[in-house]
Amino acid sequence: MRRALWSALGVAALLTVACADLPPDPLQLDGGTLTVDNRTPDDWKDVEIWINRYFRVTVPTIAARSRFQVPLNAFVSGYSQRFDIKHIVIKDLRLTAKQPDGKPITIVRDTRVGLEALGRKNQ
Repeated sequence: MRRALWSALGVAALLTVACADLPPDPLQLDGGTLTVDNRTPDDWKDVEIWINRYFRVTVPTIAARSRFQVPLNAFVSGYSQRFDIKHIVIKDLRLTAKQPDGKPITIVRDTRVGLEALGRKNQ
């Protein structure tokens, strides 16, 4: 009887978590495109988006409650090299910007996968 009760509670908890309305990640990679989703009530100003802390795209403003899309080959290094998704792995993806009052915004997307995401290193 107890086992059935705990099983039912476990299923109910999983359904509750699965049905929760989680906000989407503000930095979404889809194929060769990055989508930035500003769901805040404030505009983001002086936006810089970095891939691997080497390739960058700048945007003057991303309006409140809007999306900004950019192809990954638009990211450029300081030496005018374009990001090539076929040959470069994305290890770090981050956005920096300013709110209207000047407060900084930093969003870092975790791009680790597998055991690395759990904090383990391959041996």
